[in-house]
Amino acid sequence: MMMMKYGLDIAVAAVMAAALSGCEKELDFMYHEIDPITVIEGGVTESGARVGITLTTPMDEPMERRRLTDARVSVEDMTDGGAVALAAGDDGMFVAPEGFGGVAGHRYRLTVERDGMSFAAESEMLAPTVITDMEFEWIKMPYDHVAVLQVTFEDDQRSSGDCYWVRVYRNGEPYRWSAVDDRTASGGYISEVIMTTRRDTEEEGDDDVLLDGDTVTVTVAPISQDMHDYLSALMSGGSNGPRMFSGDFCLGYFLAASTDSRSMTFRPDEIR
Repeated sequence: MMMMKYGLDIAVAAVMAAALSGCEKELDFMYHEIDPITVIEGGVTESGARVGITLTTPMDEPMERRRLTDARVSVEDMTDGGAVALAAGDDGMFVAPEGFGGVAGHRYRLTVERDGMSFAAESEMLAPTVITDMEFEWIKMPYDHVAVLQVTFEDDQRSSGDCYWVRVYRNGEPYRWSAVDDRTASGGYISEVIMTTRRDTEEEGDDDVLLDGDTVTVTVAPISQDMHDYLSALMSGGSNGPRMFSGDFCLGYFLAASTDSRSMTFRPDEIR
C-alpha cells in the first residue's frame, strides 16, 4: 500500500486509526517507498495571489513543511488576457506583484514549472457572499460544555448547487474549516455550526483550545462543485478527491475566490 502525507494551508492533517477487539490476528501495514510528490496550494483573491509548493512526506517520517522556491509560477487572467509572474517571498510563498487582484466573474489559470515538470489548473472567481452574523454558544456534551461557533452568510436563492468554503482562524493561524452547500440554506441564508473548544481548557490540546482574548476570524468563499468535492473527500478520510491539476501529476488545489470575513474576540465568560 502506497502512503504519503502532506500539509494543507487550511491545516488539514490525515490521521489513520484502527481499533481491534476480540481478534487475535494483528494487522501489519506496509508502506511502500515512493518518490515525493509535488503539492501545490494556490489561491487568487481580490487582494492578490499566493502559491505554496511543497513535497509529500513518507508516513513514517516527521511532516516536512519546507516550501520549495525553485519554480516558475504565473497566473493568467483568461478573461482579459493579462498574466503576472509570481515571486517567492521570505516565507517561501510565491506572491503576485503589488496591485494585482482577482475580479469576480473572471477565470484564472495557474501554471507551475519545476524540475522539468509542468502543472496547470483553472478556477473561476465567483460572486462573493456576505457574512451576516457569527456567535458562540455553549453546548452541553456528555464530557463537558463545548463552545460552538455559528456562522451565518447569504446564499443566492436564484441558483442551486452553490458551494462554500468556511475557514476559521485563531490569532491569524488556521484553526477549523468546513465545506458546505446550499442544501442547508433557508430563506436565502446558510448557518454553519462548528465545534471548537471545551470549557475545561486543561482537557484540550494545543490544536483545539481557544483562550480568553483569542481573536477568531471567519472567512467564507463561494467555490465550485469540484472544489467542494475535493474538500469533502479530504474531510471524509484523507482522499485527495478530484484531480485539480492538468499536466504532470501533483496534489493540491488552485482556487480563485471572493471572500468575506468577520472577526471577534473569544470571551468565554460572555457566552450564553
